Amino acid sequence: MTLRSGNREYPREDALIIAEYTTSNGNAQCLIKNVSAGGLFVKTSWKLDLGDSITLKFPLFDIDEPITVSGIVSRIEPMGFAVTFDECIDGLVCDEGHFPEIVNEGDR
Repeated sequence: MTLRSGNREYPREDALIIAEYTTSNGNAQCLIKNVSAGGLFVKTSWKLDLGDSITLKFPLFDIDEPITVSGIVSRIEPMGFAVTFDECIDGLVCDEGHFPEIVNEGDR
């Protein structure tokens, strides 16, 4: 496994995607600020703990069906948290840093 800047295996792409997430503490909506094949950053005021399990559901590509991913909270910041996925998102593992076009809320 080759790690990139910030100890990330896959490059992140800026995003603006509304998502729903579920943890042992309940459900909430959030805003995805960036995403990669292996993780994402969520902007939210909800406070979670490092290592919490989480499931997220959100549109990613310009299709009607949202995707569902699970992972763990891997970093906490004042304005949100980072999630490392249990499994990579198919279609986002890219060669040489090329990233497929993702849907953003302003485009929907």
